[in-house]
Amino acid sequence: MNLEFTVEELAFQREVREWFTENVPASLKARSDNGQMPDKDEQHGWEQTLGKKGWLAVGWPAQHGGPGWTATQRYIFDLERARAGAPPASPFGVSMVGPVLYTFGSADQKKRHLTGIVSGDVHWCQGYSEPNSGSDLASLKTAAVRDGD
Repeated sequence: MNLEFTVEELAFQREVREWFTENVPASLKARSDNGQMPDKDEQHGWEQTLGKKGWLAVGWPAQHGGPGWTATQRYIFDLERARAGAPPASPFGVSMVGPVLYTFGSADQKKRHLTGIVSGDVHWCQGYSEPNSGSDLASLKTAAVRDGD
């Protein structure tokens, strides 16, 4: 297996590194250096910055607002993001909701939701609370009870 980057990938790495150097706020870098997560407002602002650059939904295909990067480009991006002390994107909209919508959603759902996710303007969350399980969905148990015909 060749683990060396191509000339094009090295150029991409330089571009990403330079952009992070110029755009990661000192407050985010300081939090990262101290092992802290950003607060909600810092995370939101950072995701909007990434969205303006087109680098928030890095795993998304270009036709849905992502950069359409290769796996190697995504790897390089994440290496450089961590190196710069920048937090990862919140996973809910970018990694959970968005891919389901662009794969299975209606045209109206895509139009209504994908742009806001990719721009960093709209954040999603999910919450579960089930009897005797709370948010531990792996511990759910189901049973069928006959009730009439």
